[in-house]
Amino acid sequence: MAKIVELKTLYEHIDNTIGEATSNRAGHINIFKIDDLHLPTNRKPNYTRRSFYKITLITGENKIHYADQCKHINGTVLIFTNPNVPYFWETVSERQTGYIGIFTEPFFNQLGKIKEYPVFQLIEEAVIPLSGNEAKIYTELFSKMYNTLYSNYPFKYNLLGHLLMEVVHEAQKGYLFKKGTSHGANAAERLKDAFTGLLERQFPIELNYQLINLNSPSAFAGQLNVHVNHLNKVLTTVTGRTTTQWINDRIIQEAKVLLKTTNWTVSEIAYSLGYSEPNQFSAFFKNKTNINATDFRKKVND
Repeated sequence: MAKIVELKTLYEHIDNTIGEATSNRAGHINIFKIDDLHLPTNRKPNYTRRSFYKITLITGENKIHYADQCKHINGTVLIFTNPNVPYFWETVSERQTGYIGIFTEPFFNQLGKIKEYPVFQLIEEAVIPLSGNEAKIYTELFSKMYNTLYSNYPFKYNLLGHLLMEVVHEAQKGYLFKKGTSHGANAAERLKDAFTGLLERQFPIELNYQLINLNSPSAFAGQLNVHVNHLNKVLTTVTGRTTTQWINDRIIQEAKVLLKTTNWTVSEIAYSLGYSEPNQFSAFFKNKTNINATDFRKKVND
């Protein structure tokens, strides 16, 4: 499985005098200026997971290898990363500016449950390109967090939490605006959210004997106490994707992550993803990606 980077390891690799942090019963938070960090270029991809959450506001040219995706960034973006998803950051240009905020789940959960926010849970929403005006808004928020961290204000960690939530809510508003709906505004949205929550809770696969339990539309419908046809109609109407497409896309996504970040055999990966016969998984993978699993692994590791 992808290596997990703990907070202690992070601080061993940076100059800890560049930031002040809190780490207690309330959790941990720290804010860094990217200008103060030395970001190496042209590194060979090495996927890792972190034991903490991170929000990055960055301007520059980069590639982020996130789960099964690789996104080329040239401009200002806001990036959300969570402990469940392995990723690798590849800097391309020497000039990089912005901020990095790191924090643990206990710190965030003083104000809200982090697992309820799609910007932290949905891989497709993790990298958000920003317009000039949007970049200005987030830069001001991060600047406030950074200055608050260094202030003598006795309640600064309470204020930091509220500023962090403001960053999250700004991103969340953009996510909901793009969808053209209000989160949980009607029964169809609530059913869709319940389905995607069930789907995501089965991942990541961390042990080669771990097995997902729900891998068919009827299994999900049973858990949600609805007819499978109703579930499929709702998902197709709200998202434009059928129940089967949602399940297959998520299984393929996890398969790619496991092929990239583990040395498990294809048979072990197939078993974890609900396939008792490796040949069935291999046929499924090739049908969806136009490449067999072994060749995919070889290609991404070259």
